[in-house]
Amino acid sequence: MEKLEVLTIPAMLQASFRDFAQDQSLVFAGEENRSYSQLESEVKKAALQLKSIGVKKGDKVAIISLNMPQWGIAFFASSVIGAVVIPILPDFHPNEIKNILQHAEVSVIYFSETLRSKLELENDQTLISIENFTISSETTDSTLNKMDENLFEYEKVEEKDLATIIYTSGTTGKSKGVMLTHKNIVWTAQQSWIIQNIGPGDRFLSVLPLSHTYENTLGLIFPVKYGATVNYLKKPPVASVLLAALKQARPTMMLVVPLIVEKIYKSKILPEINSKLITRVLYKIPVFRKLLHKVAGKKLYESFGGKLKFFGVGGAKLDDNVERFLMEGGFPLAIGYGMTESSPLLAGAPVGKARLRSTGTPMAGVQLRIADPDSITGQGEIQAKGENVMLGYYKEPEITKATFTEDGWLKTGDLGFFDNDGNLYIKGRIKNMIIGSSGENIYPEEIESVINRMEYVLESLVVQQKGRLVAMVHLNMEELEKKYQDIKTETVSFLNDKADEILKEIQNKVNIELNKFSQIQRIVWQSHPFEKTPTQKIKRFLYSA
Repeated sequence: MEKLEVLTIPAMLQASFRDFAQDQSLVFAGEENRSYSQLESEVKKAALQLKSIGVKKGDKVAIISLNMPQWGIAFFASSVIGAVVIPILPDFHPNEIKNILQHAEVSVIYFSETLRSKLELENDQTLISIENFTISSETTDSTLNKMDENLFEYEKVEEKDLATIIYTSGTTGKSKGVMLTHKNIVWTAQQSWIIQNIGPGDRFLSVLPLSHTYENTLGLIFPVKYGATVNYLKKPPVASVLLAALKQARPTMMLVVPLIVEKIYKSKILPEINSKLITRVLYKIPVFRKLLHKVAGKKLYESFGGKLKFFGVGGAKLDDNVERFLMEGGFPLAIGYGMTESSPLLAGAPVGKARLRSTGTPMAGVQLRIADPDSITGQGEIQAKGENVMLGYYKEPEITKATFTEDGWLKTGDLGFFDNDGNLYIKGRIKNMIIGSSGENIYPEEIESVINRMEYVLESLVVQQKGRLVAMVHLNMEELEKKYQDIKTETVSFLNDKADEILKEIQNKVNIELNKFSQIQRIVWQSHPFEKTPTQKIKRFLYSA
């Protein structure tokens, strides 16, 4: 595949508009109504509209919208005139949105109608409805229809120019604006082709928020650079909507976070296996487990449209049991590791190369090292260097300085090690590490992975309270209700008692598998799902003592 000479979004788009003019671009699932030629026309008109209201190179344009084809049009229209895009997560609180808009000095906001109530505007900000590109402050027709695309000229944009500022919603609580250049993003998309080559015949189904760099770079920039089609959902991705879209789009490519596939495994695959005594017993024997996984995997593969050739999982650690199921079930599993600060990809395991619990090898062109590795375990902080690494945090020079080493390597904050074949393994976040009573290093993620393998467990969180290790566990109450539905005395109180029994049983089973200093000393029932980041990682700071 031909590489770009200039790694900017305008240069990428011009090449794609030329090479894939008749291929489908950004559409709603089940529709084929936007070729790359049509996308070019809409992007140019939207760019002219921005210019008509005074937007110039370097100005900040925010997008607060649900996923849809128009999201990409707004993003590209801003990029081709050299404006800086501020994608804002729809789940952000109104106060957080207000702070971001002020901090980034946003002048124009693209918004979807369902999110308008979250906006508290300043006097000098202009609103544009992303559904139809109508400027809210104008009473006359201000849609794209009146724009003459032939008058459009691409702005001169350099590789080093700022393309976007992505405000993270991390597990530690404070949002920071990650500054990514045109080169950061386009280089990452170009290098991703080495992990998985794609082209005009490929179809993506987008289910993750475009405001996050994972979906933004790999689910929008990557497919558009290589002429693939991206399908979007018209409604939130509940099971019925997703299944219908999978049937319509029959995607060849999907990007998901672990929670999505873990829910499928724990709500569909595992209950079916456990429903019969014979399969429940056979499941404990590796050779039969593989056969059961193969049968279940084939059925699940067909429900995903039967055309998948790449099923990328990233954004958080994947449960060991679920990863094993995908591997043995014949799913085209690919694992990725990265962070917003690296646009986002740092390492990956292509389809057929995934190893259990590993995030694969460094992406081509990316350098990874283990800082101050332990002499016995080889574990240390993962640090990165490459063309995909951010400029820094917007208006945060001190935090930026602290995030880089003196010799210019990005500190990921993740603890990991390499095996003899160069595969990277991640132990957990350094900030999450708990110091035991005798000075032992305890990694809560490792304990949680053991807990999450237990029957009826949906998710868990391990914290330290008054010197004791406490596990907060969210159970699958629907499965408990099904199990005891024939008991006539079933009440909420009865189910709660059963939940307590199961928690005690989980504690005993888990502690058998853990070393002495990692033993769970108290286990509590978390009745509601944990609050999470956009990539579905638990916001730990909300549950710390």
